[in-house]
Amino acid sequence: MRMRVLCGAVAVAAVGLVGCGTGGGGAAPERTVPGQPAPAVPSPAVPSAAPPQALPLAGKVVVVDPGHNPGNARHAREINKQVDIGTGRKECDTTGTATDDGYSEAEFTLDVARRLRTLLEAQGATVRLTQDGEHPAYGPCVDERALIGNKAKADAVISIHADGSGGGNRGFHVILPAEVKGGAADTSAIVGPSRELGERVAGSFAKATGNAPANYINKGSGLDVRGDLGGLNMSRVPKVFIECGNMRDAKDAALLKSPEWRQKAARGMADGILAHLSA
Repeated sequence: MRMRVLCGAVAVAAVGLVGCGTGGGGAAPERTVPGQPAPAVPSPAVPSAAPPQALPLAGKVVVVDPGHNPGNARHAREINKQVDIGTGRKECDTTGTATDDGYSEAEFTLDVARRLRTLLEAQGATVRLTQDGEHPAYGPCVDERALIGNKAKADAVISIHADGSGGGNRGFHVILPAEVKGGAADTSAIVGPSRELGERVAGSFAKATGNAPANYINKGSGLDVRGDLGGLNMSRVPKVFIECGNMRDAKDAALLKSPEWRQKAARGMADGILAHLSA
């Protein structure tokens, strides 16, 4: 059958179906056959995206315990209340120490704890603080602090402090749980992993801050073992305390009051926790 197809304003006679070119001598489009699909046009290749890299602490839970509370000093009766520490009874909490010009341990620990939380979350960890300035008035008590870590099933807990020793005593030290049993205390399962955590934190803290281990604790080993701290005795998950420096020594106090140094301190703790949980 003879058909006529209009290409623009020009009539073209053809046998069958004829495609219209674009002019200028270019190649004519492919013929199509009635009843059959048009030829497929290949799509440009799209490179597949690489799978996202998992952050090193993804799935890990870390509890950060800022020692004391700025409100403790206004609540002497409450914080003097005796609580069970597993091997006996002790005060709910204390006021903590301070530098000669009034910078308190509680202010210091909360600032470092927040810095540490930021660093750990950047590595993928889920971080919980035992108190973040929102705790009503005082505390929590030392037994409550341990319970927070236990309930969170934390992979690691670090309690941040600064010491109040005599002038001339300088440096940091990490406190490890002794093996104790009695009453509600049973640290036998956490002594080993807590020591490994403490050794990692001590090494990383010294590297990040440039500070030496305390010259007045265990001959400068940077590690101390104690069985009289409820926050350790009542813990069922790996936990250490760190005394970052001595607030009653002028040289240490100058460091503790420095925001730049506190960031280094937080970095040292974060690096130690990361090394422990990645081992």
